Amino acid sequence: MEVWDGSAGADSVPTEQGRMASLARRLGRSLGRGAKTGTTGLADRLMAAAPRIKVRDVATLRAHHPDARSAEELADRIAAAGARASGAVGAGAGAAAMMPVPAAMPVEIAAELLAVAAVEFKMIAELYEAYGQPAPGNARQRSLAYLSVWSERRGLDVASPATILALSKTAALRKSLRKRLTRAGFRKLPSLAPLMVGAAAGAYVNRRDTARLATEIRRSLRERQPADPSYWLTARADTDQP
Repeated sequence: MEVWDGSAGADSVPTEQGRMASLARRLGRSLGRGAKTGTTGLADRLMAAAPRIKVRDVATLRAHHPDARSAEELADRIAAAGARASGAVGAGAGAAAMMPVPAAMPVEIAAELLAVAAVEFKMIAELYEAYGQPAPGNARQRSLAYLSVWSERRGLDVASPATILALSKTAALRKSLRKRLTRAGFRKLPSLAPLMVGAAAGAYVNRRDTARLATEIRRSLRERQPADPSYWLTARADTDQP
């Protein structure tokens, strides 16, 4: 996403696009080495990986996007980058369907699900940062909050005591993640079409679904006030200073 939103530098874009195109296959090899099967194993892997996914705070985001003059403009960039990155993963998995290895496709789909989930998790977390509503707690607690948002496909109030209590029940979250991953898996079936039709379909479906998710999250975030009303001025990028 930091390539797709322009903050990683133009010289790294070709390399990173190649990495995104092969990400599903590389994750697929990892998934095939003695991992638990089914959405239970995928949910466990997602919960284990989420605390390690790099999330930029609002100060870093503003430094990377000094031309964004409001939370809305910053959120526009985050959402667009998430949709493009998700589409790149879908194109990579769809292209893999060209290979005469149908037995490997369930692993390819599983890998794509995890890759897209990681992209959308990062996008969600950074949207919360952009709107001044970051989840409280340590890395694990924040990751559980954003995973809950991802599984529910709506912008939960992650600072609400009732929400925090619900998020402490990891068994319920794991069940919710399994359901979401199962639904997402069915939506990946068009990417199994032959030749590059699958790549185009995978890219389109992923990009559309991630953009729709960003729209829903942003709608919910706009309805609530930031935890700190002065957060935007406090996190001013250096380039904004006189």
